[in-house]
Amino acid sequence: MRNLLPLIQNETLKVWKKKRFYVILLILSVLIPIFTYAQMTIARNNEDNFPDWRNQLQQQITDYENTLSSDRIPEEWKKFRRIMVQQLTYYLEQDVNPNAPNAVTFTRNFMNNSVTLFIPLLVLAVASDLVSGERSSGTIKMLLTRPVRRWKILLSKLITLILYISLTIVSAVLLCYLISGLFFGYGGWQLPIFTGFVIQGSDVDTSFVRPVPQWLYMLMQSGLIWFSAVSVGLLALTVSVLVRSTAASIVTMMATIIAGTILSNMASSWTSAKYIFAVNLQLTGYLDGSPPPIEGMTLLFSILVLAAWSIAAVIVSFAVFTKQDILN
Repeated sequence: MRNLLPLIQNETLKVWKKKRFYVILLILSVLIPIFTYAQMTIARNNEDNFPDWRNQLQQQITDYENTLSSDRIPEEWKKFRRIMVQQLTYYLEQDVNPNAPNAVTFTRNFMNNSVTLFIPLLVLAVASDLVSGERSSGTIKMLLTRPVRRWKILLSKLITLILYISLTIVSAVLLCYLISGLFFGYGGWQLPIFTGFVIQGSDVDTSFVRPVPQWLYMLMQSGLIWFSAVSVGLLALTVSVLVRSTAASIVTMMATIIAGTILSNMASSWTSAKYIFAVNLQLTGYLDGSPPPIEGMTLLFSILVLAAWSIAAVIVSFAVFTKQDILN
């Protein structure tokens, strides 16, 4: 442990000097105002057309119901709409606006939509060259000449990676809240959000539904996003150990994540796809009652699949890094 802390400090400074985290903050600072403005425009249009949010929600339910009779819509989409009708009806019956315009609601929706693609891509900006980047620059040779065991070197990189992933999640939440609050106000922490919807085919069981304040929902959501992002980071670290080129490492992970997103939307009938890590990244969907990518998947199942991939990634990383000839 005495030798590990200086290694972690060194790795943290190296990532900081590469300015990768600055780039992440810049991307968030540019995109979040754009999304906020778009959401504000939609909210104003809805207010003009439907001064009462209940009428707006009822119109949304009616639109979903009208599309169910169309033969041009795939059955999977109809299933999603049937589920949404039941959930929105439940919110209407409980007299709760699920889309109340405020900074917390915007942050919740932004993070929920970012978990499968946007957040993983931000993680790759840090994770994909932790080892392969040092091979390209030659600094790995200097590092390995120190009287420190290889597993400690890789462990310091892993801890640094988890630190920057945590900072990325926290930064995204804070920037979302602070920027969107300028437009929507900074309220909404006590707004009740319903969780516990049980999806059974096209039916929704509301027996276990309970309201939680939005601040608590945000904590649960952020925890699941963090777990999902760490899983991506650990796999990216493994690819960085296995592949010598940083570009190849980034492309490999990007292709895997994007392929998982496509599978989630197009291959729901292929049940074996549920064991692919990228298909399980949408952990937050289980909180709000969204239908799982593949029928039969649960929150516990997805967590176990991601945990299994993460453990396997760590084992492979340490096994390869401590044995392979990096100096050549």
